[in-house]
Amino acid sequence: MKLALILNVIDPKIGGVMIMGDRGTGKSTTVRALVDLLPEIEVVIDDPFNSDPYDLELMSKEVREKKQRKEDLQTTHKKICMVDLPLGATEDRVCGTIDIEKALTEGVKAFEPGLLAKANRGILYVDEVNLLDDHLVDVLLDSAASGWNTVEREGISISHPARFILVGSGNPEEGELRPQLLDRFGMHAQIGTVKEPNLRVKIVEQRAQFDESPNILREQYRQSQTELANKINAARELRNQVEMDYDLRIKVSQVCSELNVDGLRGDIVTNRASQAIAAFEERVQVTVEDIFRVIPLCLRHRLRKDPLESIDSGDKVRDVFKKVFGFENSI
Repeated sequence: MKLALILNVIDPKIGGVMIMGDRGTGKSTTVRALVDLLPEIEVVIDDPFNSDPYDLELMSKEVREKKQRKEDLQTTHKKICMVDLPLGATEDRVCGTIDIEKALTEGVKAFEPGLLAKANRGILYVDEVNLLDDHLVDVLLDSAASGWNTVEREGISISHPARFILVGSGNPEEGELRPQLLDRFGMHAQIGTVKEPNLRVKIVEQRAQFDESPNILREQYRQSQTELANKINAARELRNQVEMDYDLRIKVSQVCSELNVDGLRGDIVTNRASQAIAAFEERVQVTVEDIFRVIPLCLRHRLRKDPLESIDSGDKVRDVFKKVFGFENSI
Protein backbone atom coordinates (compact mmCIF):
# COMPACT_ATOMS: atom_id res chain seq x y z
CA MET A 1 0.00 0.00 0.00
CA LYS A 2 2.74 2.45 0.96
CA LEU A 3 4.80 1.56 -2.11
CA ALA A 4 1.80 2.16 -4.41
CA LEU A 5 1.16 5.59 -2.85
CA ILE A 6 4.83 6.63 -3.08
CA LEU A 7 5.11 5.52 -6.73
CA ASN A 8 2.04 7.62 -7.62
CA VAL A 9 3.62 10.71 -6.04
CA ILE A 10 6.81 10.04 -8.07
CA ASP A 11 4.83 9.59 -11.32
CA PRO A 12 1.24 10.91 -11.15
CA LYS A 13 0.52 9.45 -14.62
CA ILE A 14 0.41 5.96 -13.07
CA GLY A 15 -3.21 6.82 -12.37
CA GLY A 16 -3.91 6.52 -8.66
CA VAL A 17 -4.39 3.74 -6.11
CA MET A 18 -7.38 1.74 -4.92
CA ILE A 19 -6.91 0.39 -1.38
CA MET A 20 -9.30 -2.38 -0.35
CA GLY A 21 -9.18 -4.17 2.98
CA ASP A 22 -10.70 -4.99 6.35
CA ARG A 23 -12.01 -2.20 8.51
CA GLY A 24 -9.57 -0.81 11.08
CA THR A 25 -6.40 -1.67 9.14
CA GLY A 26 -5.15 1.93 8.81
CA LYS A 27 -6.12 2.58 5.18
CA SER A 28 -7.36 6.17 5.66
CA THR A 29 -4.62 6.88 8.22
CA THR A 30 -1.91 5.91 5.72
CA VAL A 31 -3.39 7.94 2.86
CA ARG A 32 -3.77 11.05 5.01
CA ALA A 33 -0.23 10.64 6.37
CA LEU A 34 1.01 10.98 2.78
CA VAL A 35 0.42 14.76 3.02
CA ASP A 36 3.65 15.17 5.04
CA LEU A 37 5.69 13.61 2.21
CA LEU A 38 4.24 15.55 -0.70
CA PRO A 39 6.72 17.72 -2.63
CA GLU A 40 6.22 21.32 -3.73
CA ILE A 41 5.06 22.36 -7.22
CA GLU A 42 5.27 25.70 -9.04
CA VAL A 43 1.86 27.33 -9.53
CA VAL A 44 0.56 30.60 -10.97
CA ILE A 45 -0.37 33.10 -8.22
CA ASP A 46 -4.12 33.84 -7.72
CA ASP A 47 -5.19 30.96 -9.95
CA PRO A 48 -7.86 28.67 -8.41
CA PHE A 49 -6.83 25.72 -10.60
CA ASN A 50 -3.15 25.40 -9.50
CA SER A 51 -2.13 26.09 -13.11
CA ASP A 52 1.34 25.05 -14.25
CA PRO A 53 3.20 28.09 -15.70
CA TYR A 54 4.85 25.95 -18.43
CA ASP A 55 2.61 22.98 -19.33
CA LEU A 56 -0.33 23.98 -21.55
CA GLU A 57 -2.26 20.82 -20.59
CA LEU A 58 -2.27 21.90 -16.93
CA MET A 59 -3.21 25.56 -17.49
CA SER A 60 -6.58 27.20 -17.10
CA LYS A 61 -7.95 29.16 -20.09
CA GLU A 62 -7.14 32.53 -18.46
CA VAL A 63 -3.50 31.60 -17.81
CA ARG A 64 -3.12 30.22 -21.34
CA GLU A 65 -4.45 33.49 -22.80
CA LYS A 66 -2.01 35.49 -20.66
CA LYS A 67 0.85 33.30 -21.89
CA GLN A 68 -0.21 33.79 -25.52
CA ARG A 69 -0.20 37.57 -24.94
CA LYS A 70 3.38 37.14 -23.61
CA GLU A 71 2.38 38.55 -20.22
CA ASP A 72 4.59 37.79 -17.23
CA LEU A 73 3.13 35.07 -15.03
CA GLN A 74 3.83 35.50 -11.33
CA THR A 75 4.47 32.13 -9.72
CA THR A 76 4.95 30.67 -6.28
CA HIS A 77 5.75 27.25 -4.84
CA LYS A 78 3.17 25.34 -2.81
CA LYS A 79 2.80 21.80 -1.55
CA ILE A 80 0.78 19.34 -3.61
CA CYS A 81 -2.62 19.37 -1.92
CA MET A 82 -4.82 16.46 -0.92
CA VAL A 83 -8.56 17.04 -1.34
CA ASP A 84 -11.11 14.88 0.48
CA LEU A 85 -14.27 14.03 -1.46
CA PRO A 86 -17.08 13.43 1.08
CA LEU A 87 -19.64 10.73 0.24
CA GLY A 88 -22.51 13.20 0.63
CA ALA A 89 -21.05 15.89 -1.65
CA THR A 90 -23.35 17.42 -4.27
CA GLU A 91 -22.43 17.51 -7.95
CA ASP A 92 -22.18 21.34 -7.82
CA ARG A 93 -19.68 21.13 -4.94
CA VAL A 94 -17.55 18.61 -6.83
CA CYS A 95 -17.62 20.18 -10.33
CA GLY A 96 -18.08 23.82 -9.37
CA THR A 97 -20.98 26.05 -10.31
CA ILE A 98 -21.68 29.12 -12.44
CA ASP A 99 -23.00 32.25 -10.71
CA ILE A 100 -26.04 32.85 -12.95
CA GLU A 101 -26.97 36.15 -11.23
CA LYS A 102 -23.54 37.65 -11.94
CA ALA A 103 -23.62 36.27 -15.48
CA LEU A 104 -26.97 37.96 -16.18
CA THR A 105 -26.39 41.29 -14.39
CA GLU A 106 -22.72 41.92 -15.21
CA GLY A 107 -22.41 39.79 -18.36
CA VAL A 108 -19.34 37.92 -17.09
CA LYS A 109 -18.73 34.21 -16.63
CA ALA A 110 -18.46 33.97 -12.85
CA PHE A 111 -17.32 30.45 -11.96
CA GLU A 112 -17.23 29.13 -8.40
CA PRO A 113 -14.54 26.40 -8.52
CA GLY A 114 -15.35 23.03 -6.94
CA LEU A 115 -13.29 20.20 -5.47
CA LEU A 116 -12.03 19.04 -8.89
CA ALA A 117 -10.49 22.49 -9.49
CA LYS A 118 -8.78 22.36 -6.11
CA ALA A 119 -7.48 18.83 -6.80
CA ASN A 120 -5.84 19.74 -10.14
CA ARG A 121 -2.17 18.60 -9.98
CA GLY A 122 -2.89 17.15 -6.53
CA ILE A 123 -4.52 14.12 -4.92
CA LEU A 124 -8.27 13.46 -4.76
CA TYR A 125 -9.06 11.06 -1.92
CA VAL A 126 -12.39 9.22 -1.69
CA ASP A 127 -12.89 7.20 1.50
CA GLU A 128 -15.45 4.36 1.18
CA VAL A 129 -15.33 4.85 -2.59
CA ASN A 130 -17.55 1.78 -3.14
CA LEU A 131 -20.41 3.67 -1.42
CA LEU A 132 -20.11 6.76 -3.65
CA ASP A 133 -23.28 7.82 -5.51
CA ASP A 134 -23.46 6.76 -9.16
CA HIS A 135 -23.76 10.33 -10.49
CA LEU A 136 -20.54 11.34 -8.68
CA VAL A 137 -18.80 8.22 -9.99
CA ASP A 138 -19.76 9.34 -13.53
CA VAL A 139 -18.27 12.81 -12.89
CA LEU A 140 -15.01 11.26 -11.60
CA LEU A 141 -14.81 8.87 -14.57
CA ASP A 142 -15.27 11.73 -17.00
CA SER A 143 -12.58 13.91 -15.41
CA ALA A 144 -10.16 11.03 -14.88
CA ALA A 145 -10.49 10.04 -18.55
CA SER A 146 -10.07 13.48 -20.12
CA GLY A 147 -8.08 15.42 -17.50
CA TRP A 148 -10.62 18.25 -17.89
CA ASN A 149 -13.81 19.18 -16.06
CA THR A 150 -16.58 20.86 -18.05
CA VAL A 151 -19.50 22.61 -16.37
CA GLU A 152 -22.60 23.26 -18.50
CA ARG A 153 -25.28 25.43 -16.89
CA GLU A 154 -28.00 27.63 -18.44
CA GLY A 155 -26.28 27.87 -21.82
CA ILE A 156 -22.92 28.78 -20.31
CA SER A 157 -19.97 26.40 -20.64
CA ILE A 158 -16.74 26.52 -18.64
CA SER A 159 -13.82 24.05 -18.77
CA HIS A 160 -10.74 23.78 -16.59
CA PRO A 161 -7.91 21.25 -16.14
CA ALA A 162 -8.61 18.50 -13.58
CA ARG A 163 -5.64 16.15 -13.57
CA PHE A 164 -5.37 14.48 -10.20
CA ILE A 165 -4.10 11.30 -8.58
CA LEU A 166 -7.26 9.41 -7.67
CA VAL A 167 -6.89 7.55 -4.36
CA GLY A 168 -9.78 5.49 -3.04
CA SER A 169 -10.21 3.19 -0.06
CA GLY A 170 -12.99 0.87 0.99
CA ASN A 171 -14.10 -2.38 2.56
CA PRO A 172 -15.11 -5.05 0.01
CA GLU A 173 -17.76 -6.39 2.42
CA GLU A 174 -19.73 -3.14 2.03
CA GLY A 175 -20.16 -3.52 -1.73
CA GLU A 176 -18.26 -3.96 -4.96
CA LEU A 177 -16.89 -1.10 -7.02
CA ARG A 178 -18.19 -0.45 -10.53
CA PRO A 179 -15.77 -2.09 -13.00
CA GLN A 180 -15.42 1.14 -15.05
CA LEU A 181 -14.19 3.03 -11.98
CA LEU A 182 -11.98 0.15 -10.80
CA ASP A 183 -10.22 0.17 -14.18
CA ARG A 184 -9.45 3.91 -13.77
CA PHE A 185 -7.22 3.19 -10.77
CA GLY A 186 -3.65 2.52 -11.90
CA MET A 187 -2.84 0.30 -8.93
CA HIS A 188 -4.78 -1.82 -6.45
CA ALA A 189 -3.55 -2.73 -2.97
CA GLN A 190 -5.25 -5.43 -0.89
CA ILE A 191 -4.84 -5.02 2.88
CA GLY A 192 -5.39 -7.73 5.48
CA THR A 193 -5.42 -7.57 9.28
CA VAL A 194 -2.02 -8.20 10.88
CA LYS A 195 -1.96 -11.69 12.48
CA GLU A 196 1.41 -11.56 14.27
CA PRO A 197 0.88 -10.76 18.00
CA ASN A 198 4.20 -8.84 18.41
CA LEU A 199 3.35 -6.55 15.53
CA ARG A 200 -0.18 -5.98 16.78
CA VAL A 201 1.13 -4.99 20.22
CA LYS A 202 3.62 -2.58 18.60
CA ILE A 203 0.80 -0.92 16.62
CA VAL A 204 -1.42 -0.62 19.71
CA GLU A 205 1.45 0.87 21.77
CA GLN A 206 2.28 3.43 19.08
CA ARG A 207 -1.38 4.39 18.80
CA ALA A 208 -1.58 4.91 22.60
CA GLN A 209 1.65 6.91 22.47
CA PHE A 210 0.26 9.13 19.71
CA ASP A 211 -2.99 9.74 21.61
CA GLU A 212 -1.02 10.75 24.70
CA SER A 213 1.59 13.01 23.07
CA PRO A 214 1.37 13.35 19.26
CA ASN A 215 4.14 15.96 19.05
CA ILE A 216 6.73 13.73 20.76
CA LEU A 217 5.95 10.82 18.43
CA ARG A 218 6.14 13.10 15.39
CA GLU A 219 9.51 14.41 16.57
CA GLN A 220 10.83 10.82 16.86
CA TYR A 221 10.06 10.17 13.19
CA ARG A 222 10.80 13.65 11.82
CA GLN A 223 14.25 12.77 10.48
CA SER A 224 13.13 9.59 8.68
CA GLN A 225 10.10 11.45 7.27
CA THR A 226 12.35 14.22 5.90
CA GLU A 227 14.75 11.66 4.39
CA LEU A 228 11.84 9.87 2.68
CA ALA A 229 10.41 13.17 1.36
CA ASN A 230 13.84 14.10 -0.08
CA LYS A 231 14.15 10.64 -1.65
CA ILE A 232 10.74 11.07 -3.33
CA ASN A 233 11.77 14.52 -4.62
CA ALA A 234 15.00 13.13 -6.07
CA ALA A 235 13.07 10.27 -7.73
CA ARG A 236 10.66 12.77 -9.37
CA GLU A 237 13.70 14.50 -10.93
CA LEU A 238 15.30 11.20 -12.02
CA ARG A 239 12.25 9.34 -13.40
CA ASN A 240 12.53 10.75 -16.97
CA GLN A 241 16.06 9.34 -17.27
CA VAL A 242 15.07 5.77 -16.31
CA GLU A 243 15.18 3.29 -19.19
CA MET A 244 13.46 -0.05 -19.62
CA ASP A 245 14.79 -2.65 -22.08
CA TYR A 246 12.60 -3.58 -25.04
CA ASP A 247 12.87 -7.25 -24.04
CA LEU A 248 11.36 -6.49 -20.60
CA ARG A 249 8.52 -4.50 -22.18
CA ILE A 250 7.72 -7.45 -24.47
CA LYS A 251 7.60 -9.82 -21.49
CA VAL A 252 5.34 -7.45 -19.49
CA SER A 253 2.91 -7.39 -22.41
CA GLN A 254 3.16 -11.19 -22.65
CA VAL A 255 2.14 -11.48 -18.97
CA CYS A 256 -0.85 -9.17 -19.60
CA SER A 257 -1.81 -11.18 -22.67
CA GLU A 258 -1.63 -14.54 -20.85
CA LEU A 259 -3.77 -13.17 -18.01
CA ASN A 260 -6.40 -11.99 -20.56
CA VAL A 261 -6.21 -8.42 -19.27
CA ASP A 262 -8.67 -6.20 -21.17
CA GLY A 263 -7.19 -3.16 -22.90
CA LEU A 264 -3.65 -1.81 -22.69
CA ARG A 265 -3.82 0.14 -19.43
CA GLY A 266 -2.17 -2.76 -17.57
CA ASP A 267 0.90 -2.67 -19.86
CA ILE A 268 1.22 1.13 -19.64
CA VAL A 269 0.85 1.30 -15.85
CA THR A 270 3.28 -1.60 -15.22
CA ASN A 271 5.94 0.08 -17.39
CA ARG A 272 5.48 3.43 -15.62
CA ALA A 273 5.47 1.89 -12.12
CA SER A 274 8.64 -0.14 -12.88
CA GLN A 275 10.43 3.05 -13.97
CA ALA A 276 9.18 4.90 -10.86
CA ILE A 277 10.46 2.20 -8.47
CA ALA A 278 13.87 2.23 -10.21
CA ALA A 279 14.02 6.04 -9.80
CA PHE A 280 12.97 5.69 -6.14
CA GLU A 281 15.96 3.38 -5.60
CA GLU A 282 18.26 5.83 -7.44
CA ARG A 283 18.79 3.71 -10.55
CA VAL A 284 18.38 4.53 -14.25
CA GLN A 285 17.78 0.97 -15.47
CA VAL A 286 14.70 -1.15 -14.72
CA THR A 287 15.41 -4.69 -13.46
CA VAL A 288 13.26 -7.83 -13.47
CA GLU A 289 12.92 -7.55 -9.67
CA ASP A 290 11.42 -4.04 -10.06
CA ILE A 291 8.72 -5.43 -12.35
CA PHE A 292 8.05 -8.36 -10.00
CA ARG A 293 7.43 -5.97 -7.11
CA VAL A 294 4.94 -3.76 -8.96
CA ILE A 295 3.14 -6.04 -11.43
CA PRO A 296 0.68 -7.59 -8.88
CA LEU A 297 -0.34 -4.06 -7.79
CA CYS A 298 -0.87 -3.02 -11.42
CA LEU A 299 -2.77 -6.06 -12.71
CA ARG A 300 -4.65 -7.78 -9.89
CA HIS A 301 -7.83 -5.69 -10.31
CA ARG A 302 -7.80 -6.04 -14.10
CA LEU A 303 -8.26 -9.83 -14.17
CA ARG A 304 -11.63 -11.24 -15.14
CA LYS A 305 -13.42 -12.55 -12.07
CA ASP A 306 -13.94 -16.30 -11.90
CA PRO A 307 -16.25 -17.29 -8.99
CA LEU A 308 -14.70 -20.78 -8.90
CA GLU A 309 -11.12 -19.45 -8.67
CA SER A 310 -9.51 -20.27 -5.30
CA ILE A 311 -6.13 -18.56 -5.88
CA ASP A 312 -5.68 -14.88 -4.92
CA SER A 313 -5.47 -12.61 -8.00
CA GLY A 314 -2.09 -11.20 -6.84
CA ASP A 315 -0.63 -14.74 -6.58
CA LYS A 316 -2.03 -15.59 -10.01
CA VAL A 317 -0.19 -12.57 -11.50
CA ARG A 318 3.06 -13.64 -9.76
CA ASP A 319 2.74 -17.22 -11.05
CA VAL A 320 2.30 -16.11 -14.68
CA PHE A 321 5.15 -13.59 -14.23
CA LYS A 322 7.53 -16.33 -13.04
CA LYS A 323 6.54 -18.54 -15.97
CA VAL A 324 7.05 -15.80 -18.60
CA PHE A 325 10.27 -14.42 -17.12
CA GLY A 326 11.66 -17.88 -16.35
CA PHE A 327 11.90 -17.32 -12.61
CA GLU A 328 10.38 -20.49 -11.26
CA ASN A 329 12.02 -20.50 -7.84
CA SER A 330 14.56 -17.70 -7.74
CA ILE A 331 12.34 -14.79 -6.62
